[in-house]
Amino acid sequence: MKEKLSQIMDSALEQIEKSGGLDKLNDIRVAFLGKKGELTSVLKAMKDVAPEDRPKVGQMVNEARAKIEAKLEEKKTAFEKALREEKMKAEVIDVTLPGRKMEMGHRHPNTITLEEVEKIFIGMGYEVVEGPEVEYDYYNFEALNIPANHPAKDEQDTFYINDKILLRTQTSSVQVHEMEKGKLPIRMISPGRVFRSDDVDATHSPSFHQIEGLVIDKNVTFADLKGTLEQFAKQLFGEETRVKFRPHHFPFTEPSAEMDVTCFKCGGKGCRFCKGEGWIEILGCGMVHPHVFEMSGIDPEEYKGFAFGVGLERIALLKYEIDDMRLLYENDKRFLDQF
Repeated sequence: MKEKLSQIMDSALEQIEKSGGLDKLNDIRVAFLGKKGELTSVLKAMKDVAPEDRPKVGQMVNEARAKIEAKLEEKKTAFEKALREEKMKAEVIDVTLPGRKMEMGHRHPNTITLEEVEKIFIGMGYEVVEGPEVEYDYYNFEALNIPANHPAKDEQDTFYINDKILLRTQTSSVQVHEMEKGKLPIRMISPGRVFRSDDVDATHSPSFHQIEGLVIDKNVTFADLKGTLEQFAKQLFGEETRVKFRPHHFPFTEPSAEMDVTCFKCGGKGCRFCKGEGWIEILGCGMVHPHVFEMSGIDPEEYKGFAFGVGLERIALLKYEIDDMRLLYENDKRFLDQF
């Protein structure tokens, strides 16, 4: 038994000395000291040892275990020290190297454009108002003179949550909330994300942004609307910009119009950018429909107003001459670094 214990201990110490790392040390510990290890098997065989020899054999086993454990701990400490030194060498800071410039982020082209539009209208005395993206059908359609059977509802493929709740298709719903408060006069713009079930392509997305404006006061006329939007266009695209209004139809305004601006690339002469027309359509507008006033509790005989709406992405695409809307959302650093 003494000879066997000596062989086990010598084998263990030799393997520990030759081990190449912490993982190997753990394997050796299990092989000799584990539940099925060689030293443990000797203890299990104590029943075959004569009773008078058991104390002596037990002492020898304990001495062998102590020597193996001490060697294991010594080797483990040496390995950990070597690893720590290697890590410190790898992580050392060379103060003679040039400093690394911290790369700073910047605003997205959509954000730059939105802030510019907000600045223009705030300068005209407008208030920026936000509202919920999950909206009631009433505020998104019915209160804007678009009842359930209205054809305009078919033109806006809507994401419905249930028959009364939806993801808003326009930020005009924010204007209804403000009109219902009854705090007149109103001068506001309502920027925000809207949702429509459109296929993704160069000019369409199921999620995009709108900026809608509303003015309600006494003695407001279409001339006020034209003057306001002309001033907006000049500040956004340049003082030489001219505007043109074309008759159109929107359920919530009457009369209604679409507004074009002279191409800021060619000055209205016609080029590739404006497809030879000299004009670029940028927004829809009109005088608020009397029925919209009535549904919000405003007397259409006493108050008049105008409203307009423009797509934020459309302005950004035009202003920065981007030909594909998808570039705004692909997070391509090569594209975004240009702004």
